[in-house]
Amino acid sequence: MAKPRKSQTSVERRAEELDTIAAVLPIERRDELAKLLTDQDVETLRHLVNQGMGDNTLRALTSDLAYLEAWGLAATGQSLPWPAPEALLLKFVAHHLWDPQHRETDPDHGMPADVDEDLRSQGFLRSAGPHAPSTVRRRLANWSTLTRWRGFDGAFASPALKSAIRLAIRAAPRQRLRKSAKAVTGDVLARLLATCATDSLRDLRDRAMLMVAFASGGRRRSEIAGLRREQLTVEPPIPVEGGSPLPSLAIHLGRTKTTSGDEDDVVYLTGRPVEALNAWMVAAKIDSGSVFRAIGRWGTVSRRAIDPQSVNAIIKQRVELAGLERGEFSAHGLRSGYLTEAANRGIPLPEAMEQSRHRSVQQASSYYNSATRREGQASRLLG
Repeated sequence: MAKPRKSQTSVERRAEELDTIAAVLPIERRDELAKLLTDQDVETLRHLVNQGMGDNTLRALTSDLAYLEAWGLAATGQSLPWPAPEALLLKFVAHHLWDPQHRETDPDHGMPADVDEDLRSQGFLRSAGPHAPSTVRRRLANWSTLTRWRGFDGAFASPALKSAIRLAIRAAPRQRLRKSAKAVTGDVLARLLATCATDSLRDLRDRAMLMVAFASGGRRRSEIAGLRREQLTVEPPIPVEGGSPLPSLAIHLGRTKTTSGDEDDVVYLTGRPVEALNAWMVAAKIDSGSVFRAIGRWGTVSRRAIDPQSVNAIIKQRVELAGLERGEFSAHGLRSGYLTEAANRGIPLPEAMEQSRHRSVQQASSYYNSATRREGQASRLLG
């Protein structure tokens, strides 16, 4: 009886330690992470927090570490060894990059059925088929980063591993998919907003979230989830000829995916998005702290910010309520949708980039919807 109690105490201790870095980790997964991660894993994460690693980077590292530990247990029956031997890295590639056609004639090809079932039962696997090469590369890169932070050298640069990845991708080519299959352009956004028609707290929050995320340049879901009241400053109203001035608000972004936070990156909201945001903050009595928060079953507004995954889930819920296909849209569709809508309205790309805060024309232009390019004048020079 003593051994199970000791194990339980160890899990509880890790859960408490994860609480201390809950500001940058999805706290609803605390118990799950405490069971999967080792004491050394948690210590590494705490060290990275103290080193000032960006919140989004740390979340990605933690998510991939949890997956790697779960896969290691399922595939070998043991926690990950540090450093990982080359054979284990090659096994990881073989389990995740495989040829579906070859699998039809060779059931042992790819991830073994018992490993697949184990990971699927824990929620780590959802879709069928091999992983995207970019996902495998990212997880290997984060595995390498965590190895270095532990003070070890790994075999991540070995010729055998590089060759295995290259050959696996060549054997099972995949079409590169957009993060959101379709852009949330102005007409789509209008349909989503139409589902937020009441004065309920949930409708007020979701309406403000959609409008702020889109109008502020297509902000990333992490930026929306992490938005705080202290980042907002009221600006002088914008005069309108023959009408009432429009309310204006500045959002000070701080650290983002493409900035260090040293410079004061600012984007602006004008008119309806400001009104929607103010209506939500008044109704939810938010005068400091996180702007977008969870709402309980009985209408209680949480003190904590919603997590980035919840932003995506909310958008998909609104997509369904609007009668659209849930799988065709995601939070990232707001980012590509903003730039696509800007193109549709003839707004110059440099001006749109000032609001979206993209750093390169090449990156920004890649978000323009393929349909818009197909129908545009550039594709009809001889038409």
